Amino acid sequence: MKVTKEISRLENSAVRLTATIAKEDVVSGYNKSISKYAKNVQIPGFRKGRVPVKILEQKFGPSLRQEVLADLIDESLNQIFAEEESKEIRPLPYAQPRLDGDKLPEFSLESDLTFSVVYDIFPKVEVKDFSKIEVKEPQVEIGEKELNEELKAIQERNAVVTDKKEDDAVENGDIVTIDYEELDDSGAVAAGSRREGFVFTVGTGENIYKIDSEIIGMKKNESKKITKTYDESDANKDLAGKTKNISVTVKAIKVRTLPALDDDLAQDVSEKYKTLDDLKKSISKSLESAKNRRIAELKSQSLLEQLVEKNPVALPVSMVQAEMESRWRMMAQQFQTTPEQLEKMVTSSGQSKETMLTQWTGDAEKMLRSRLIVDELIREKNIAVTPEETEAEFERIAQESGCSADEVKEQYKEPRAKEYIIDEIKECKLYEELYKQVKVSKGEKMEFSDLFKNAR
Repeated sequence: MKVTKEISRLENSAVRLTATIAKEDVVSGYNKSISKYAKNVQIPGFRKGRVPVKILEQKFGPSLRQEVLADLIDESLNQIFAEEESKEIRPLPYAQPRLDGDKLPEFSLESDLTFSVVYDIFPKVEVKDFSKIEVKEPQVEIGEKELNEELKAIQERNAVVTDKKEDDAVENGDIVTIDYEELDDSGAVAAGSRREGFVFTVGTGENIYKIDSEIIGMKKNESKKITKTYDESDANKDLAGKTKNISVTVKAIKVRTLPALDDDLAQDVSEKYKTLDDLKKSISKSLESAKNRRIAELKSQSLLEQLVEKNPVALPVSMVQAEMESRWRMMAQQFQTTPEQLEKMVTSSGQSKETMLTQWTGDAEKMLRSRLIVDELIREKNIAVTPEETEAEFERIAQESGCSADEVKEQYKEPRAKEYIIDEIKECKLYEELYKQVKVSKGEKMEFSDLFKNAR
């Protein structure tokens, strides 16, 4: 088929492709369709395969021409996109070409057939500007404070909870079970306020009326009426500036006993620890690894944000929409439901899928631009990963997780999982090269815990 084409670039990585099919190919295509109809159609008064062309045209002319037109457009587009020179203008898989103006072109056997389609293509990505990019590396030291916090968390996880003696009173830090109800001015129970078997830790404030200090000193099965006035600035609008009367009965008092920090605790945590010192060394190593990973993440985020700002990428609308739909499906998986059922759930809560997708747009576009820039730089710099580098990464993961390299390999034996590891290595190698092209300086000092604020 003889086809000529003309490309016009549009906004947001879209193009208009205008194609012209030679008249002889239009006629040939029409004749092939007529022949196919003539062989298969049955019309009263004529034998199968013997219907005159004029009769066919009279009876099926409009629909026949529409079919031929659609076939010619499809065939010509397939031919164009199969050409190597058309590689850069091929449509995205989720952005099928649509007729410009959504109107079919006129079909004639007396002239060439010209039509135009509009569609999205892969965006052009050029990363040229590295000027004035500065990546600041947070300065974080891990010391006794961080180690002790981790040890305290381990003690909390291994704590033993026991009932206090019958005559022992509630103290700060105790775990209590209470029944409570709000009373109105006449002393009657306020509708819907009664709650039985409510459990919380005294001192956390994790109860509606914040009556931690008021129940200190109470004993099991003791009841008490509490009158409490709340500050105007209280975060709970239902309490702010109001005085509440609450009736409380203590049903149970338990105490959490932390285990001693000793070799026995270390051995309870894992068989691989023989002494408390072994546990401490492992914790310190894990904290250091977590710190380094987070700093590397923050550095790469900063670098990519600056690269995106300096090297704009026009995102196709369909690419953004596909990303949003992908996120929607992932969200449905997290809720263990279908995308359709998730939409019903969201609608019943007073929101809408469209509103949520709109809220996600900025983050999705930022992620897509970053991903495109990273992929382009990896291609441009011909970054590859050797089998030895992959093995080394498995060893590193094994050391950090405290398991064998074979166990790690088993976890990543699926092709996609292994590809994920390879992509991670490629990105690390890319960042190492990019940091040589930009300024990397010491950032501000910060606490270890502050490193993970706003982390996703």
